Amino acid sequence: MAYRKTIYLLLFSFLFLAHVPVYSQSGTGVLKARREKLEKEIAYTNSLLEEVGKTQKNTMYELQLINNRINMRHRLIGLLRNEVAALTDTIVSTGISLRDLNRRLDTLKKEYVQIAWYLYKNDNNYNRLIFLFSAKSFNQAYQRLRYLDEISAYIRKEAARIEQLETEKKVRLARLVRDKARKKRLLDNETTQLSQLQLEQHQKKLLQQKLNSRQKNLRAQLRRKQKEAKQLEARIRKAITSANTTAAGTAKKTTTAELRLSSTFLANKGHLPWPVKYGVVSQTFGIHNHPVLKHVQIKNNGINIATSKGSRALAVFPGRVANIVHITNTNIAVILKHGNYYTVYSGLDKVSVRRNQQVSRGEPLGTIHTNLQGETELHFEVWHNKALQNPAYWLRKSVR
Repeated sequence: MAYRKTIYLLLFSFLFLAHVPVYSQSGTGVLKARREKLEKEIAYTNSLLEEVGKTQKNTMYELQLINNRINMRHRLIGLLRNEVAALTDTIVSTGISLRDLNRRLDTLKKEYVQIAWYLYKNDNNYNRLIFLFSAKSFNQAYQRLRYLDEISAYIRKEAARIEQLETEKKVRLARLVRDKARKKRLLDNETTQLSQLQLEQHQKKLLQQKLNSRQKNLRAQLRRKQKEAKQLEARIRKAITSANTTAAGTAKKTTTAELRLSSTFLANKGHLPWPVKYGVVSQTFGIHNHPVLKHVQIKNNGINIATSKGSRALAVFPGRVANIVHITNTNIAVILKHGNYYTVYSGLDKVSVRRNQQVSRGEPLGTIHTNLQGETELHFEVWHNKALQNPAYWLRKSVR
C-alpha cells in the first residue's frame, strides 16, 4: 500500500537524521588546555621579572627570562591561531549540520501531516468497520486491525521524535552562537598578544643595549660561573666513581635492588616531576650562544629553572644522598643516587638532608638561594653513570 511505503520512508528519514554527527570539540579542547597552561607560565614569568625588576640591576638572568617569555608568547600566538582555525571548522560544520537538520525536519513534518490527515479522515468507527469487514478472511481482518493500531501508535511516536529533533536543533543553535562568541574573544586575545610581543621585543632590545655596555663585568661573571660549573662536574664524577666502587663491593642482594631501582627510574623517563613546585626553564641543556657577548658560547650540563624566592628543591625520584657538595657558601649541590642514575640539585644555600640519607619522591632537599639581584634559580642535572643526560627528556612537560 502507498501509505505503508510512506510510513517506511518516514522511519528511514528519522533513522538517518538520528545519525547526523555531532561534531566533536575535543580538538579545540586540547588546544585550549595547552593555551591556558602557557598563559599560566607567562604569568608566572611576569611575577619573576617583577621580583628581579625591583632591584633595577639589569642582569643576564632578567634577559633570559624576557627571552623565554618572548618564546612563550610566540607559541601562545600560534596556539591561538590554531584554536581559531579549529573553532572555525567547528562553526562551519555546525552550520552545515543545522541546514541539513532543518531540511530533514521540514520533510519529516510534511510527511507527518500527510499521515495525520489520512488518519483523521479514515480512522473513525464507520471507516474502520468497512475496512475490517471487507477482509476476505478472519485472519486478514485481524491483520488489518493490527495495522490500524500500529499506524496510530507510530504517528504518536513520530510526534515525539519531531519534538526531540526540535530540541536538538535548539542545542546546536546555542552551540553555534557560543562558538562564534568564543572565536571573537580568541581573535581579540591574539591582537592583545601581538601588542605584548612588540612591547617585550622592545624591552629585550633596551636591556641588551644596557648589558652590552658592561661586557667586562659579563665576561667576569661568565668566567666565575664556568669555574663553578667545572668544579661541580668534577665533584659529581668523583661521587659517581665512589658510589660505583662501593656498590661493586656490596652483596648481590644490594646489587639486585640497585638494578631494580635503575629500571624503575628508566621506566619513568618523560614522567618525572619537576624539582621545584613552580618554575620556568631559564636556560636549556647543551651549548648556546651568549645572548650579549659575541662569539662566546655557554655550555649547560643540565637545565636552569627560575623560581620564586624561598622555593625548595624537591627530589624527583626515590634515592639515596650520594654526596653534598659545597661549591660556594651560596651554591651547595645535593647529588641523589637512583641505582645507576643520578640527579643533581645545585644552587642551594640551605640543605635539609644528610649524606647517605634515603629520600622519597617530592621530599625537600634544601632552599634555593636568592641573590642580591632577586634571582632564584635551581640548576638541575641527570646522569646515567658518567654520561650526561638532557633533563628535558626525563621531566614531564609541565611543572604543574
